Amino acid sequence: MSVYARITGTGSALPARRLTNDDMAALLAQRGLETSDAWIVERTGIRARHFAEDGQMASDLALDASLRALQAAGRAPHEVDLIIVATSTPDMVFPSTATILQRKLHEAALAAGGRGPIGAPAFDVQAVCTGFIYALTVADAMLRTGGARCALVVGAEVFSRILNFDDRTTCVLFGDGAGAVVLEAVEHDGSGPGVLASDLHADGRHTDILCVPGTVAGGSVLGDPLLRMDGQAVFKLAVGVLEETARTTLAKAGKTEAEVDWLIPHQANIRIMQGTARKLKLPMERVVVTVDQHGNTSAASIPLALDQAVRDGRIQPGQLLLLEGVGGGFTWGSVLLRY
Repeated sequence: MSVYARITGTGSALPARRLTNDDMAALLAQRGLETSDAWIVERTGIRARHFAEDGQMASDLALDASLRALQAAGRAPHEVDLIIVATSTPDMVFPSTATILQRKLHEAALAAGGRGPIGAPAFDVQAVCTGFIYALTVADAMLRTGGARCALVVGAEVFSRILNFDDRTTCVLFGDGAGAVVLEAVEHDGSGPGVLASDLHADGRHTDILCVPGTVAGGSVLGDPLLRMDGQAVFKLAVGVLEETARTTLAKAGKTEAEVDWLIPHQANIRIMQGTARKLKLPMERVVVTVDQHGNTSAASIPLALDQAVRDGRIQPGQLLLLEGVGGGFTWGSVLLRY
């Protein structure tokens, strides 16, 4: 018998403010820029996205998603002994958004007459759009080695805060949101639920093709605090590395693409998802797609899509799920798990 990290609950959260492509076109028109629903849909597959209100932070979205995941798992906040948050838009420079989430979970638990996860290790992972895959892999390793028994793994982003609304090629792509999973250590012979294999990579030579090249220095912003992206370069790299990491992870687990029930990719661009599915010989009917309604929510996109597919009944216990992401860094990776 071996220890596996099993997903026992999922949750997600979206800001109330929803902007359609027509809303974005009107917003950009005020800046003298042209775009349209047809232009955005044709190039990205995106039809709408959600933006956080002023004062709504990544930790707020993370809290809502986490409470839903805990409820689905039948767990109370004090039972969590590890918190990992994947984000590129943290509440502050430090401490980590994970510790802020820990405090908010504690406060929510006290208000309900319970206890919070105070004392559990809590930290952030920053791998941009691959962040949730990185965080899930770290949590899996800690559960397998006995470092934790019940982990909360969250992807939470407020990308609307770092968008350049004078650049129509990037500002229409991104949205805000959060997704969370509860991971619990279980023992079985390998035929039961849990993470079966994972694969992580990075190539810092491509830092400049997707970045926010700014920082805080001397009380001021040094550099450019807004997102920059070379869309064509990202697209070319993404499809190739996603196929490679998917095949590597499947091989580690002794599985083939034909055995995959659901591909849950990072929701960046429908063309990238279609290209990856085609290379893996998976029909789009077996790909979970939410990019049309959420846009690119970076580290939140995979757990958001996962939660939606679990709650609408598409994903069933025992099915094989292939999760994969690619993002700034340049980072990429994948996780194969049995639900």
